[in-house]
Amino acid sequence: MSTKRVTIKEVAALAGVSIATVSNVFSGNKPVNADLQERVQKAARELSYQVDRAASQLRSGQAKVVGVLVPDLDDVFFTTLVSQLEVMAQADGYDIIVASSRDDTALEQSRLRALLAWRPSGLIAIPCSDDVPAGLDREIGRLPLVFADRVPPEGCIVDTVAIDNCEAGEIAARHLLGRGHRDIVVAASSLGISPIRERTRGACDLIRAAIGHEPTVVELGSNAERGAGAFLHWLERHPQPSAVIALTNVTTLSALSALARLRVDIPDPVSVVGFDDYPWMSARKTGLTAIRQPIAEIAAAAWQRLRARMAGDGSAPQHIVLQTSLQVRDSVREIMPGAGDGRDSDTTEPLLNLETTSTSPKAMH
Repeated sequence: MSTKRVTIKEVAALAGVSIATVSNVFSGNKPVNADLQERVQKAARELSYQVDRAASQLRSGQAKVVGVLVPDLDDVFFTTLVSQLEVMAQADGYDIIVASSRDDTALEQSRLRALLAWRPSGLIAIPCSDDVPAGLDREIGRLPLVFADRVPPEGCIVDTVAIDNCEAGEIAARHLLGRGHRDIVVAASSLGISPIRERTRGACDLIRAAIGHEPTVVELGSNAERGAGAFLHWLERHPQPSAVIALTNVTTLSALSALARLRVDIPDPVSVVGFDDYPWMSARKTGLTAIRQPIAEIAAAAWQRLRARMAGDGSAPQHIVLQTSLQVRDSVREIMPGAGDGRDSDTTEPLLNLETTSTSPKAMH
């Protein structure tokens, strides 16, 4: 069986068109009428022709490739975001190359170098920390670049797309406080990441005003299984709260898993407000009340800004902030005034870090 690579010349011959026509069909550089497109694509399918992206890049000096850097592909939020970006990129004639940093800054640098080696037309980056990834700062002004979801807290000189994280935390806390809850635990992933700090601040400011002292915050990390073990460890050593706010979809899974292992029912005795809104959250016997991030809108805004920059838009950076919403289901019970919420509020614990060392409450601000 021959392993010789099919050439564009062979596709052109079978389709009965010029090599330039075949090139335009696959590159999108010039419009080709529908009849010719169909003939070329049919010939390519019959010959199992694959576009040589590397050769095309060498000829044009630019790849129709966009890089996407995310912290963790095990996190369904990031995989959903990548999926949305992939659809929009394909519609505009671009391919996507995805790299995951695994929430490791050293690996992030390696993955970034690999992405940049492709000479991409642009890059959408979600850093694994508050810092601009090392090496990417040198690309600012040269490479079309958009930061999404995790925006450097000190500001950014490129386009950014994020949610109002502080408001998201406030929405969750306000819902629980309005249902009479006062003994509320906030389950964060890592306070070292600015969006999580902001969600924590939004929730804790409202809770603090209601109970008169620092609410309990536990850090569970970005791995669902380890987070479940950490939260289980905490629950076994502290009085049971009346409610939990989980600030990511991973910490939501961690909290639910830990409660399930202790056979604690939801919403009575423990209510839960989760984060993100996926089908499994409403498929449970007790549907999960959750903060919904507008993932499709985040992806669309990031792609639109990157597409504009790749097309030569030289305007000032845009910083797009989108709002979240509360999806109310059955995982929050109402506590009648005077009925109590599970324990004396004076026993509420200070801010705890279950993965590293104890953290002062001031770290939230």
